[in-house]
Amino acid sequence: MKWVLIRHGMTRGNRERRYIGARTDEPLCPEGVAQLRAKDYPRVERVFASPMRRCLETAAILYPGVPVEIVEDFRECDFGAFEGKNFAELDGRADYQAWIDSGGEARFPGGESRVEFARRCVRAFEGLLRRGIREDCAIVAHGGTLMAIMEKYARPSRTYFDYQVGNGEGFILTGSHGVRI
Repeated sequence: MKWVLIRHGMTRGNRERRYIGARTDEPLCPEGVAQLRAKDYPRVERVFASPMRRCLETAAILYPGVPVEIVEDFRECDFGAFEGKNFAELDGRADYQAWIDSGGEARFPGGESRVEFARRCVRAFEGLLRRGIREDCAIVAHGGTLMAIMEKYARPSRTYFDYQVGNGEGFILTGSHGVRI
């Protein structure tokens, strides 16, 4: 049994390097759709996904005909006041500099902290584990969601930020080991 963890395909906001979180329900951009269709992904019998449109569209492209179960707590982090903005738009703001100076650990103004977000995602994954699922499964979610799960479960242990992946990329968890796909 394996867990295939896949970050959703590219959106316009991703291409523009914007903070696209739980408040923005963007579709995939044409480039993102093409990138997903150009790659082979491991087969699975079940798919779990964030409720965000970009994740559901990715799941439908990668696993047509496989039922998708929505897991609400796999949704992206709430970036609060930074939502929809990119570095150039935030540069020079005191609240953004404070967040940068915290190493990404501080709460986003009006949003979640990394720790709160990671706790939510891991709790949702552990809920799936408790169900005793025996089939090969995919989780189609956000980069941060995958990073939180991998930080907790992949061996050898690494930090949250060590598990960053691009759109349409991810990991395979088997037993207690994670492999980049």
